[in-house]
Amino acid sequence: MSRADRIALILSLIGVLVTYIVTMRIFEAVPHIEDEIAYVWQAQAATRGQLTVPSPPEPHSFLVPFVVDYDGRRFGKYPPGWPALLAIGIRLGLRDWLNPLLAGLGVWLTYRLGKRVFSEPVGLLAAGLTLTSPFFLMNSGSLLSHPFGLVLSAAFALAWLDAFGLIETPKPVLRTYSPWLPAVLAGFCLGLLALSRPLTAIGVGLPFALHGLYLLIRGDWAVRRRLIAVGVIAVSLGALLFVWQYAVTGDPFLNPYTLWWPYDRVGFGPGIGRNPAGNNLHLAWVNTRFSLRVGWFDYFGWAQYSWIFLPLGGLAILPWRRKLQDINWSGLLVSSVFASLVVVYLAYWIGSSLFGPRYYYEGLYSLTILSAAGIAFLAGWPTRPGERWRFYNDWMKLRPLGVAGLLALLVLPLFIPVLIFGAGCVSEAQAGMSAAPHLSLLGAFLAMSCVVAPWATSAALRVAYD
Repeated sequence: MSRADRIALILSLIGVLVTYIVTMRIFEAVPHIEDEIAYVWQAQAATRGQLTVPSPPEPHSFLVPFVVDYDGRRFGKYPPGWPALLAIGIRLGLRDWLNPLLAGLGVWLTYRLGKRVFSEPVGLLAAGLTLTSPFFLMNSGSLLSHPFGLVLSAAFALAWLDAFGLIETPKPVLRTYSPWLPAVLAGFCLGLLALSRPLTAIGVGLPFALHGLYLLIRGDWAVRRRLIAVGVIAVSLGALLFVWQYAVTGDPFLNPYTLWWPYDRVGFGPGIGRNPAGNNLHLAWVNTRFSLRVGWFDYFGWAQYSWIFLPLGGLAILPWRRKLQDINWSGLLVSSVFASLVVVYLAYWIGSSLFGPRYYYEGLYSLTILSAAGIAFLAGWPTRPGERWRFYNDWMKLRPLGVAGLLALLVLPLFIPVLIFGAGCVSEAQAGMSAAPHLSLLGAFLAMSCVVAPWATSAALRVAYD
């Protein structure tokens, strides 16, 4: 394990601790929105070995949000993947730890992806950006399915690259395991994602499907067999969704979403969405623009400038004045997941703003890795696997410090969680209520800064000095 790996592991453990504090002290370990209530209800039923329960005599008197009554049976509308895992957490007495543990794993996988497609510094920066993201902290402290989806999405991307991606290093890398292992893992992760969030699985898998189509045409038979295996495993697991729908409704093609809201379907046209004319491209664009506008505030807490390093990350992937073979194709593939989710969710009739634009959460690593690549590109740090550190003379030695100063201007005055919880602390104190939850989270941020800041400062000074 390298020094960077150890630092990433520490960041992952800090992620578990910080998100657990959010779970316990901010959200108080209880569901707050309808989705969470339904997930917990389904998980509790699953712990008893039940997919459905008999409807009460007066269902409307015992309403549970997003839990439907149909043909005398009561069941949740959500796919079974996340409720099944949540049920395991309940049985083990670890429900409140489940998403924090997944959050720590998500930080680690983000680092591994950044290191795999760019470099160790990019991976560490991406892990740090993930850990300090208000969007990440909000969702990881909840009981929603998104942290599980992020882990499956990132694990799928990493397994796919191990099975089919180019090893973009100056020297060939000897593989110590069969390429069938990551291929099977990729299919398993994508299939589980389809069992938890089907539309998200389509969005995550779309860029890799295009890559797979290219490999089917240009690859050898060994590659084609592995591609077919990935598809068969993912489709087989995803097909269990229809088995579940048959088990709860008696019809494999009846989506329980439509039993709560008949208009809650994917697509365009009349009868889809609450608009009398149905969903259309104009409404899709309005919803998407609103979701992204919310996201630019929530992703990194840099007010509306969370996108600022993305164009520079694009330059790290598509370096100008270079040949086509110099493009970082693996980096392009991983970075396209977020955009793919945005495009796919155009077909859903409503946007997302509560807990941030969470429909795109499973592509968060695209933003953190691409932004980290942009920071590294601007600072002159390595942005390719195996690339050596460059050394500068004269005033160019100040280049990394200039980037650090730019980050400070963005982060220090505009770090949204500190502003929110600091203001919340004052408000609670003025109201005569306990400010302990807000102070606990602010203390967690302070502890994290005390751990990370000295290392980051020394690394920047060392690079500048060299």
